[in-house]
Amino acid sequence: MELSMPLPLLPTAAELPDSDDTPVDNELQNLVPNLLLAILSVVWSDRQDWFFGVDMGIYYLPTAPRKPVIPDGFLSLGVERRQRPSGRPSYVLWEENWTPPILVVEIVSQTYGGEYDIKLNKYLDLGVLYYVVYNPDYWQRDGHFVFEVYHRVNDEFVLQSQETQECFWMPELQLAIGVAPGVYKGWERDWLFWFDQAGHRFPSPDERAAQAEQRAAQAEQTLQELQNKLKQRGIDPESL
Repeated sequence: MELSMPLPLLPTAAELPDSDDTPVDNELQNLVPNLLLAILSVVWSDRQDWFFGVDMGIYYLPTAPRKPVIPDGFLSLGVERRQRPSGRPSYVLWEENWTPPILVVEIVSQTYGGEYDIKLNKYLDLGVLYYVVYNPDYWQRDGHFVFEVYHRVNDEFVLQSQETQECFWMPELQLAIGVAPGVYKGWERDWLFWFDQAGHRFPSPDERAAQAEQRAAQAEQTLQELQNKLKQRGIDPESL
């Protein structure tokens, strides 16, 4: 008769640290994934089956339950968007029905963080389907493209060429991701953006606000023109 070994008692999210206290090398490591989250919060505002984490620890190894991997950003589908009133302190796989992120995003900084080897292998072990590396400043140093997408095929990551593509379509998300110029936090530069299937990118919060102001100004101008026409005909707009 074979005896099975009991599974170890795994710690809960409340028992695990929510940060490794390691500072990011530059602000893009926070701004880029936060922009993706802000856009997704609008595009998927009616959905509650997703979670996007920014600089959050992912605990995924039962054999080393207190050792996380910490991407700059990641997206999981099929999980509760708001797991508890205070939010998730970390992403603990055994508390998420063993649902791994479908997408992980890393931004390469001056201090190389193993994005093309060590982290790539960790995310492969984790079960990630799409791995995005954005390297706007050090791509020549590292011998890579500015924007690379790795797609998991037969238990290995396959690089998808981005030389002729503005964005990469992911059917499981019904979204594409890519690099484009835009404005976020008042900063005009290239950013990572979400795109629809036709290749149209979704606007940043700054751009949505500017569009709303423009629509309001146009509506005010139309109203003013209508009032002027009424006055020319001897009609007092205030009497209507």
